Amino acid sequence: MDTGLVVNAEIELLTAIRNADIQVLESVLHDDLLFNLPDGNTITKALDLESYRSGKMKIDFLEASDQIVNIIGDTAVVAVTISLKGNFDNNPLNAILRYIRVWKQFGEQLKVIAGSCVPLN
Repeated sequence: MDTGLVVNAEIELLTAIRNADIQVLESVLHDDLLFNLPDGNTITKALDLESYRSGKMKIDFLEASDQIVNIIGDTAVVAVTISLKGNFDNNPLNAILRYIRVWKQFGEQLKVIAGSCVPLN
């Protein structure tokens, strides 16, 4: 696995989040994904996808910066700062978050197997 592959996977993921593209999210999120939210709750792939399907999650602006990629065998750990604006369940979102995301290679495809984020603002 090389850094370019991971960077491209991150771009694909963030574009899918911005566009609420369920098909791409379904493909890049591992079925056994666990993700810790800033409030301490842990969600699964199913819960994450449902927030987009239902229209609860709407992203108007998303920008990544300060990305660090560490590759360890068939796994990559990405730390990245995300600025986002939008709505979740009709509540405004305007946050700067620091994410850590774990990607694992399955054959030719990378999938997110774990992650979490903390607020920076």
